[in-house]
Amino acid sequence: MRIARWTHGDTHGEGFVIEDAVVPFPREATVREVLAAGLPAAADLYGRADPAEGVPLFEVTPLAPLVPAAVRDFAVFEEHVEGMSADSNGDPHVGEAWYESPTFYFTNPHQIFGTGHRITPPATEQLDFELEIAVVVGGVDGHPGTDLSVDEAAEHVFGYLIMNDWSARDIQTAEMRGHLGPAKGKDFATSLGPWIVTADEMAPFLDAEGFLDVRAEVYVNDELIGADLVSNMAWTFPELLVYSSRASRIVPGDVIGSGTVGNGGCLGELWGKAGGELVPPPLQEGDAVRMAVEGLGVLTGTVGPSREPHPLPAARARPAPRARRAQRQAHLDRW
Repeated sequence: MRIARWTHGDTHGEGFVIEDAVVPFPREATVREVLAAGLPAAADLYGRADPAEGVPLFEVTPLAPLVPAAVRDFAVFEEHVEGMSADSNGDPHVGEAWYESPTFYFTNPHQIFGTGHRITPPATEQLDFELEIAVVVGGVDGHPGTDLSVDEAAEHVFGYLIMNDWSARDIQTAEMRGHLGPAKGKDFATSLGPWIVTADEMAPFLDAEGFLDVRAEVYVNDELIGADLVSNMAWTFPELLVYSSRASRIVPGDVIGSGTVGNGGCLGELWGKAGGELVPPPLQEGDAVRMAVEGLGVLTGTVGPSREPHPLPAARARPAPRARRAQRQAHLDRW
């Protein structure tokens, strides 16, 4: 099953992609409701969808296939981490901590774009894409999504989609020197799509270890920049859900990104391997990025004009040690 959201004229639609048409969910159900109900309920709904109500794909404007409850983005491709950690000689410096457990950051669920949409980045000289695959979490009866085992986590894998984690590398590098982030280097845009492909449809691509054995490619202005096998992940998607739910909770509609694939899954990796030389060049206004993943489809996006920020002052230096003024302290003491 493929699940999508779209606009058609003045109407908004949510439903299945059947052959080359979009077909609304029966009972005007929403993607959020379908995810909460889980895969078995989605299959039942699919059986009652009426293809006669379909609208050809070429007549609709696709939206991101869901409004995420939250977006966690991991970094589980070693080759990508090698490139991003490389020094001025192009030599990688992957820390031991990376091998001990998968790590992620939260990104902005309010700046989500569908395939074919234009993004407007911040003022940056190092705009980048990131080719990723993501899991969409679905509901499982009787389980709140906390402290999952690997087997339980696999039941929460509702489906997969392609993810482009657009990144402003110069902003990201500067802010992470403050030992926090990434934040403003990434929170301006994430593209998801073109649709959610349900886990049952992707099951034939799983290898013996539970990895998706599919090829992922990324093109800029029709030039192939990078390609990798998704099975080169260091942890499976259910294992990423286990880690996400540890002493916490995942819920239907959460998006769990794999992080960037290796072998040119982003420009930053290639820049690192080149010792910091910006080759291929950063993205510019008008550039078109196309990502294709076997079984999942094609996700596209174009670069629009950047947005200049309103100025902010530098941090105010404060003296230390600090103490309340005597008059204010006396007032507080009366209380």
